Amino acid sequence: MREHKKIPKVLLDKFQRKLYTTKHKIGENNVNILGLELHNPVFFVTALAVIGFVLFTLLLPETSKLWLNGTKDWVVNSFDWFFVSAANIMVVFSLLLIVSPYGNIRIGGINAKPDFKRASWLAMLFAAGMGIGLMFWSVAEPLAYASGWAGTPLGVEADSPEAFRAAMGATMYHWGLHPWAIYAVVGLSLAIFAYNFRFPLTMRSAFYPLLKEKTWGWPGHIIDVLAVLATIFGLATSLGLGAQQAASGLNYLFGWDFAGNTLEIIIIVLVTGLATISVARGIDGGVKLLSNINMLVAALLLLFVFFVGNSLGLIGKIVETAVDYVTYIIPLSNPVGRSDSDFYHTWTIFYWAWWISWSPFVGMFIARISKGRTVREFLISVMLAPTLVTIVWMTIFGQTGLSQYTNQVGELSGGISDASLTLFQMLDNLPLATFTSLIAIVLVMVFFVTSSDSGSLVIDTITAGGKLESPMSQRVFWAIAEGCIAVALLYGGGTEALTTIQAGSVSTGLPFTLLLIIMCVSLWLGLRRIYKVREQMLSELEKY
Repeated sequence: MREHKKIPKVLLDKFQRKLYTTKHKIGENNVNILGLELHNPVFFVTALAVIGFVLFTLLLPETSKLWLNGTKDWVVNSFDWFFVSAANIMVVFSLLLIVSPYGNIRIGGINAKPDFKRASWLAMLFAAGMGIGLMFWSVAEPLAYASGWAGTPLGVEADSPEAFRAAMGATMYHWGLHPWAIYAVVGLSLAIFAYNFRFPLTMRSAFYPLLKEKTWGWPGHIIDVLAVLATIFGLATSLGLGAQQAASGLNYLFGWDFAGNTLEIIIIVLVTGLATISVARGIDGGVKLLSNINMLVAALLLLFVFFVGNSLGLIGKIVETAVDYVTYIIPLSNPVGRSDSDFYHTWTIFYWAWWISWSPFVGMFIARISKGRTVREFLISVMLAPTLVTIVWMTIFGQTGLSQYTNQVGELSGGISDASLTLFQMLDNLPLATFTSLIAIVLVMVFFVTSSDSGSLVIDTITAGGKLESPMSQRVFWAIAEGCIAVALLYGGGTEALTTIQAGSVSTGLPFTLLLIIMCVSLWLGLRRIYKVREQMLSELEKY
């Protein structure tokens, strides 16, 4: 690629007009109500759908559970091949973009500069993408696969040497390249169409090469409504897991056992208050600050477990996990003819639907913070860096838990009794157990805050028609609304509420999977257009 430090503005403007252009103005369909700037009809359709869902689950909990779980079972059993095939396509497509000439395209244009330093950028995308999940499942998931708690990968015999290798390979399969490729495709699509084509930062913009001006009509409205609903369900699932784990940890440490879901509700109210403060401070003063702090504390906890455990042994296990990941990624990616139906449907299909339902939220948040990065830098950082970190994280926590299981140490000697307790049961057999367990609870809570904060910013952007600078009261509204929805569901639905939300998450993941496949085509067309125009511009620059 020919490198030029500065392109004259007159030349940039000339070639900007050769990209996709539209008469649509950001926020042109917005209406102002009580100081809020709301996109019509996306905000109102979404609000009615959310209110209807909450009332349905509160007033008819058994019926809602039956319907949603029935829908989830139909989706999982009928479209399992589609979820897995789609995730495979995302990985291959992303890797092709990395090595293609399009990898040199810069998000925001050839003169664009990054808004954040690399360390802060990586911390924010990682905290938003997987924070709570890594805390919840880092010990539980490898142990579940090795012991056969809910099926084993590829049907291997539980507690066999192969089961332990497959456990780490399958864990990384669920948390490695595939989910991050899904996030990367959505994030890159949104960033390219928002910053290079100067379209609104909403899901619909990514489909402009295919829909043209219909993008701003009802086809686009439907895409954005689905994006908001998928975000709410995906976020609610993770927040429910976070509240459950924090409550379990407090009960485990201090015997705090309140009636029903009272403790979870208190935690959600507290976190919602913190998230509201954070979202009011914006990305720099809120998400960025909390993400940097949380990643530092998480790194310290990781190093503690590493050094008080078998450090030399864990170094070897990190290499083994990487090898197991490479060994099992192809067999586990097979979408048809599987003999491990329980594992395949209970774990893999749920994870894929969960990641896909999270993709509008995480993808849009990554897009907002990624201006100035090249396509290649973006994809390598978003896919490979988190995967390498996850290999280390899952190995240190997962192998420490597996070691206690095989050596009959502590409560993990009997396997999993409650998935939300496994992290604390593992820490209980290490020095400073109470202190480190408190640190773990704080980490869960802060990951909880950053996820809620990031989700509020994203939902606000979509329901404001792509405006990045909506009124602060509007961002606060969504932060509070998320907390109220979670509290209402927990209060009315009890322990079944999280199951109902998870079913909703899987169900909304199906239509979005199809949209993601179409998005790959649209992104390719957009990048091809940018590449041609850029090459013409650089050729003309030689004449200056």
